[in-house]
Amino acid sequence: MSEDPFAAVSDSLIAPARHAFAITPDDDAPLSAATKALYVGTPGDIILRAVGSSDFVLIRNVPSGTVLAIRVAAVSATGTTAADIVGLA
Repeated sequence: MSEDPFAAVSDSLIAPARHAFAITPDDDAPLSAATKALYVGTPGDIILRAVGSSDFVLIRNVPSGTVLAIRVAAVSATGTTAADIVGLA
């Protein structure tokens, strides 16, 4: 394991992500952890529910390599055409 010189620094919403995990869009289950941002590897549309929101929204034509600075609670399979989505937390 590599040394982390910032291990004692508290995490915040504006700090870089400390954790990354693959997201499989799902119509029923929320994400295992809320994100600070999403990385999109393959372009397309994303249907997501932000933290603190009860409604899903469509984000159209997200290019590959995009980092969306949105705290996300869920990504819907129905309507999501983007792939290789990574949650940054």
